[in-house]
Amino acid sequence: PIISLYYTEDEAHQARAFASDHVSILILMATPGPDSSSHAGNRNWSALQSQSVSAASELDLVGKRQVLSAFINLCPKAELHVHIEGTLEKTMMLDIAERNGLPAPYPSLGHAHAAYKFTDLQSFLDLYYYGCSVLRTTTDFYDLAMAYFKKAAQENVLHVEFFFDPQTHLAYGIDFDVFMPGFLKAIKDAKELRPLGVNASMIMCFLRHLSEEDAFETLTKATPWLAHLVGVGLDSAELGNPPAKFKNVMERVRQLGLPVVAHAGEEGPAEFVWDALNLLQATRIDHGVHSLDDPVLMKHLAEKQVCLTVCPLSNLKLKVWDGILGPKLKELIVGTGLAITVNSDDPAYFDGYVNANYEWLTDECDLDLSQVAELAANSFKGAFIAQEEKDVYLEVIHKLAAEWTKLYNV
Repeated sequence: PIISLYYTEDEAHQARAFASDHVSILILMATPGPDSSSHAGNRNWSALQSQSVSAASELDLVGKRQVLSAFINLCPKAELHVHIEGTLEKTMMLDIAERNGLPAPYPSLGHAHAAYKFTDLQSFLDLYYYGCSVLRTTTDFYDLAMAYFKKAAQENVLHVEFFFDPQTHLAYGIDFDVFMPGFLKAIKDAKELRPLGVNASMIMCFLRHLSEEDAFETLTKATPWLAHLVGVGLDSAELGNPPAKFKNVMERVRQLGLPVVAHAGEEGPAEFVWDALNLLQATRIDHGVHSLDDPVLMKHLAEKQVCLTVCPLSNLKLKVWDGILGPKLKELIVGTGLAITVNSDDPAYFDGYVNANYEWLTDECDLDLSQVAELAANSFKGAFIAQEEKDVYLEVIHKLAAEWTKLYNV
């Protein structure tokens, strides 16, 4: 049996005219495969079939978890918090090192797996920067981005605003004129990926463990490329590097007409979220989970609908609220009215792309279909795209959720 949501040709034509060529119009369908009852990542749900039959009788045959898994896979999503360097899979890392004639960061794939052990943000970052050392050519950066975009397309992630860390590459003598053409070509080619294409854009991040002076120098070097950015962010080690450290450079970023986003409240306190909002005038908060520690901040975030780009598997691996992460995230999400989104952060290191993050969160927080749909809708509401484009995506999510709720009552 095939579960379907149809758009008529007339509806599709109107939506295309509405959103120009920036939005892929969706005709969403799914067929349960032979392993449809297996865990996330092993599903075999297919998309974009050309016929439809009633799925109402499936209620007795498919459990709630499988229905939600299929819905997560099919539902259009945006990803607003993914570090492109953090999508460098171990096999690609070793292959690129060999291609570039560099010593392999690890003797074998097995050694790489064994080395990927970390207990906190800093121990993860040490591995992350080590892996980045193999990226040397425009082709490397193109391959890196395209590998992620292909994965995104498979998971119906239709819009991506990815982070990149120029200071990491500048430290290895790799300048903007090497990595930016690779990223831009991948962004262009991603629009043609099947089945639906991926609309991608870039957010340049400053590394907060470096100085504000270094950030200013990086911003100057980025000047010829600023037109290709949708924002500027702040990432890397949070402890000991408060948002106030970058107040001046982010003021300059805003003067240049770019919105600011900032990692805050991941390992740092709720105070850092306040500072990101007030001192940096950040329009989005990346992570922000420790906002839960401040009821006044929680109320403010809800009232202003500040987008929080939460990354569940990252929090799990980095031991944020170790042992009680599920209940804490449920407290953050359910009934608070916050504009929460679900993202993968550094999926090659945290063992899960965006759908795996949705599934883990859905299981741990016992979310229903309407709550999952709301998270997906929030991802487009928080994106740096025109309202007309957002409306197209939101309408698709609304219709898909209504159809599945009617069929399955989950």
